[in-house]
Amino acid sequence: MLKNILKFKNSIVKRNLSNIDYAFEIQRLKKLKKAVILAHVYQSSDIQDLADFVGDSLDLSRKAADTNAKTIVFCGVKFMAEVAKILSPNKQVLLPDVDAGCTLEQSCQPEEFKKFRNKHKNHIAITYINCSAEIKALSDIVVTSSNAKDIIQQIPKSKPIIFAPDKHLGAYLNKITNRNMLLWDGTCIVHIQFSERELISLKAENPDALFIAHPECPEAILKHADHIGSTSSLIKFVSESKKKEFIIGTEPNVMHQMKKRNPEKRFIEVPGADGNCSCNRCPYMALNTMEKIYLALKNSKPDINLNDNLIKEAKKPLKLMLKMTNN
Repeated sequence: MLKNILKFKNSIVKRNLSNIDYAFEIQRLKKLKKAVILAHVYQSSDIQDLADFVGDSLDLSRKAADTNAKTIVFCGVKFMAEVAKILSPNKQVLLPDVDAGCTLEQSCQPEEFKKFRNKHKNHIAITYINCSAEIKALSDIVVTSSNAKDIIQQIPKSKPIIFAPDKHLGAYLNKITNRNMLLWDGTCIVHIQFSERELISLKAENPDALFIAHPECPEAILKHADHIGSTSSLIKFVSESKKKEFIIGTEPNVMHQMKKRNPEKRFIEVPGADGNCSCNRCPYMALNTMEKIYLALKNSKPDINLNDNLIKEAKKPLKLMLKMTNN
């Protein structure tokens, strides 16, 4: 009997929510609560269009550090919302879905990473921003795919480096900086799904298209690329290129910004191994929805809470990253 009553109540709530104009209500609540909405370019197009700022991890880190808003709604994944909290500890940071995680974050757990660091005490630990606050606190410098090359090049070649958690990004950085960084064995669920066979087929079918890829892709994919870079770099490359067709080797939601800026150009996504799966879409990014953003603002939760000591320790490598970033 109780089960049936709960089901009935839930159906009424869902029916009521379905009648809400989420975009209007989000804008209303945002003004009421003096909030700012940050969205990663891997978010769905409706969320990107709603956000105050859209960008990659570096862009959003800067916005999180500089914003005067009382509340930050972070439409991305958990480690991104944690960065906002670390850089703006006195602000409320809301994450629309608390389960929006990251396989790179999951691949690098604090206890194991601490042991790894202790085995290589003479190494500087550089960690990709796609990691937990705890891992950042155990690191010397944090980097994004936008600034990693420049930051690594500022470190003397005589100094050994640990790079975590993405082994493919680390291998690419080793190649372009002529380093031999010790790599943690982590990968991104999105970028390892691309099929080299399907990519070669796409290139043959679209001979005039340029292939652009994110450096989290494996070397088997990157070796075919005409341009490799962060999401912001890929967007910029498309806008500046005279070419009209592009094959995109990263999470396909990035194409929304590309299309907005270049409506006359054509974009093709690289499929997975079976040729037609949508496994190149990040399932964690997809957890955020307009309904969840509305509910987060309405209820002021889920919010990100980190203890003061963790914030203090994790802020050091993030602040150093921002200081070492040239542009």
